[in-house]
Parts: sequence; structure tokens; C-alpha cells
Amino acid sequence: MSLSVFDIFKIGIGPSSSHTMGPMRAAREFALGLERDGLLSATGQVAARLYGSLALTGLGHGTDRAVLAGLEGADPETVDPDSIDPTLQRIRTSHRIRLLGKHEIDFNEKAQLLLLRTERLPGHPNGMRFAAAATDGKPLREEEYYSIGGGFIVRGGESQAREATERARPPYPFNSAAELLLLCRDNGLELFELVLANERTWTSEAQVRAGVLRLWEVMQGCVERGFHQSGVLPGPLKVRRRAPKLYRVLTEGGPSRPLDAMDWVNAFALAVNEENAAGGRVVTAPTNGAAGIVPAVLHFYRRFEPGASDEGVIRFLLTAAAIGMLYKRNASISGAEMGCQGEVGVACSMAAAGLVAALQGSNEQIENAAEIGMEHNLGLTCDPVGGLVQIPCIERNAMGAVKAINAARLAMRGDGSHKVSLDHVIATMRQTGADMSTIYKETSQGGLAVNVTEC
Repeated sequence: MSLSVFDIFKIGIGPSSSHTMGPMRAAREFALGLERDGLLSATGQVAARLYGSLALTGLGHGTDRAVLAGLEGADPETVDPDSIDPTLQRIRTSHRIRLLGKHEIDFNEKAQLLLLRTERLPGHPNGMRFAAAATDGKPLREEEYYSIGGGFIVRGGESQAREATERARPPYPFNSAAELLLLCRDNGLELFELVLANERTWTSEAQVRAGVLRLWEVMQGCVERGFHQSGVLPGPLKVRRRAPKLYRVLTEGGPSRPLDAMDWVNAFALAVNEENAAGGRVVTAPTNGAAGIVPAVLHFYRRFEPGASDEGVIRFLLTAAAIGMLYKRNASISGAEMGCQGEVGVACSMAAAGLVAALQGSNEQIENAAEIGMEHNLGLTCDPVGGLVQIPCIERNAMGAVKAINAARLAMRGDGSHKVSLDHVIATMRQTGADMSTIYKETSQGGLAVNVTEC
């Protein structure tokens, strides 16, 4: 598996990488396959079936919307979030869908987009099946897809996302933190330099740096939008945005206070995840549900660390991506598999490592920070109230960002030596996720989701 920085960090839309971005990509890929094989014009019927976690929390996560938009050709990286509602209104009013925007067919959403809450496909909790038939009902094609977290999708029968298997082998492949540290030591490389060397296998260094700074630009834009929106978030919970008020309080002036930096970190994280909950443009880091942690810690670095620079941002994001790759390879970044330890926990670990790298800590300190960031998120459940990526998800990003900064500070005060390795905590997270009851893994069947009765 050859993962890229741009697999771990993807530009997309909210509210969920696994329940929104993945299904949109799968629906679009299915439609593109029909076109590629000359079946698009012959198609008279299309049906989509959602299983497991996608069915249980799909409506709250916008999975139904994503599937319809994807069939019409929307791609999460390029789609205008403001275009989705008019598209859905047209489909639901006319009961017709335009496959890839080219071929119009009848589409009854209630009959052709089915949520199978009590069934699960064998490959992953986030399973989908798409079927196309001719006008007379003759089957044309059926495909099975899984949304495996972070916007990654695999077809039925595949074990890895295609983008991770079709690349040339990089010069420094690694499958564990121990291997990563050894490669750095043997080749005299800082961790971010090793990642950059691997990325140069597939593109130029200038393009890598430009791409990383583009990610940072999107993160900044997301925070800025989140600071200047108002009102309540979509859905029945009527959650009011808090980032704009916190931003106003922090910018009104007055004497500085000892914990102002923490308030800013909270504001940065809330802004991102409120935008995510509203279906706005975000960067998966490594998922949408945890998309506020890395940007919040990066904003902390740029605002409060003397000497912060774009070069530090590049060091941060390349290093954070390497840590994300380790979790992706050896466990999972899917809340439906791991609970929220696989989303917020992984993001906290990534951000802690990235901050140490930006501050020019040693490779051993980076690994220590990543370990601390996850060790204290082990067992974190995913129990979204009402199936929405709002409670406790938004606030949890603020908590995770503060925890990441503290993990980085603890690691920087040591020499990198510690008893529990990052590989140990990744293995523990994987086992904890396997042992965790399904009701606590993005199904809204346990925890806060059932105990907050007024919602």
C-alpha cells in the first residue's frame, strides 16, 4: 500500500468523510463505469442500497444527499456545496435524476434509495450496493462498494483503496513507527524529509509543497467562514454556532488573559467543525468528524509560536500525514470500525506529531507526541446524537486540539525515550475497536445518542 499525503488530507465537503464523501465518490464512480462501458444511455433504472452504519446514521450524515449528487456527477473535492440543495430539490420535485448530468431517468427516492438498517455487508460496516437496469428491467450492472473512512472507497472484493495500490513503490516504504524511525536514522533524514522524498516518487517537490500549502489555505478559509457565519446548524437538534461569538470576544480587545491561547484553539476547532456540520468545504484530517483538530493546532502554531512559517506548516502536515498513514495501514480511521478513537484520537495523534515537527523536535520526540496523543484517547466511542456530526463531535474537536498541544509539549520536554511505543498504542487501538460494542461505533444506538432523550 503506497499512501500519499494527499490521501490522508483530502479536500471535500461535510459533514462526514465516510458517510458523505465516500458515498458520493462511490455513486459517481458507479455512474462513470456505466458511461465508460457504453451502458449509460441504455440505463432506465438505478437503485442504491445502504447498509449498516450508512443506513443507521446516513440521513443525519447526509448520505442520501451524497448518493444523489454523486450519481449526477458531483465530486466532493470540486463540487460547490451551495449547489447541492438546488440539485436535490430538483430531483425530489421532478422524481428524475440526471446521471452524470447527461442522461435523465425516472427516480423515486423512496423506492430506489433504500436504508437497510438491520443488514450489513461482509466487508465493512459502511456498505453500499448500486444497481442499474434497462427500462424493461433487464439488469445491466450491480456493484458493491465500501466507504472505509477518510473518503477512501473500495469495491467489493478489493482489500485496499485503488489510489493506494496503483502507485510506484517509494524509496522509503514503512509499515510501522519503528521502521519509520529506523529509516530516518539510517538515512540521516528528518521525518518530514522522508515523507517528502516518498512524495517525489509521484510528483515534483514543488508540486508537493504547493499542494500542502493549498491544504493549509483551505483550512484557513474554513476557519474564516466558520468565524463569520451565524444561526443554527442543519438538523433537528438546532445547535447554535458558537465559534462566531467566541471569535468576537477574543477580538474585541481588553487585557490578555493567561488562557487566551486555549480559547483561540477552541475557536479554531469549533469554526471548522461547525462548517463541517453545515456541509461546508473542509479538509479531511484524517476524517471530517475530526477535521478541526489539525487546523486548530496549525493555527495555534502560526499565531502563538515565535518564528512560525510556511516551512513549518509543510513540516507539520507532512509529518502528521505519516502518522495518519500508520493508523490507516495498521488499524483504521473509520468511526464505524474503531469508534471515535479512530477519528478524533488519530487526529490528536497526528496534530501532536505535526506540532513537534514544526517546532523542529527530534524524530523520537515526534513519535512520543503521537503516542501520547492516542494513548489518552483509547476507547473513545462514536455516539452522535440524532445521527448528526454535531453532539459531541464539534466540541470533541476542541478538546482533541488542546490535548494534542499538551501531548506535543510533554514530548518536547523529554528526550524522546518512553515506555509505550506508538506501534503499541496503534495495536491497542485496533484491538479496542474490535472489542468495542457496535452500538458505540457510529450507529447512534448507544451512549449519548440514546441517553440524551430530549433530542
